Amino acid sequence: MNFKEITDLIKLVNRTELSEFKLKDKDFEISIRTSKFQGKNTHVVQAGAPPMIQMPNPAPAAPGPTSAPAPAVASAPPAEKAAESTEGLLEIKSPIVGTFYRSSSPDKPAYSKVGDTVEKGSVVCIVEAMKLFNEIESEVSGTIVKVMVEDAAPVEYDQVLFLVDPS
Repeated sequence: MNFKEITDLIKLVNRTELSEFKLKDKDFEISIRTSKFQGKNTHVVQAGAPPMIQMPNPAPAAPGPTSAPAPAVASAPPAEKAAESTEGLLEIKSPIVGTFYRSSSPDKPAYSKVGDTVEKGSVVCIVEAMKLFNEIESEVSGTIVKVMVEDAAPVEYDQVLFLVDPS
């Protein structure tokens, strides 16, 4: 499967009532679990959360130095408060899991920043996935009012990257 077929498959599974989808073809295997999945040895996912994607590791990682544990995630604001602040705004979401970058390199200007006007189809950022740098295009037109992700931060499938005012 190529990258586009995988992202299309993820979108399709996310729109269905499936809780888990597995596909195995010769050397390729993919398992997609949505927020409806509640199997053995899994944690409960908050309703409305993006699907979890598990892909097998092709080879065991070489032993290396251990890293410090990830910092604790701050608790999310109450849903009511979040809904008020984003009312009327459109979202640009990540179509893939990877690392978010605002520009093509550290010495280049950001593709998009607060106050910029974006058109449908214009590149707003890059998401690196498996050493491939994927340009993310806006699916909406308007003015960027908020960047929701820090530069070089990991992003999940369907995570909001930008909030856009369509007016």
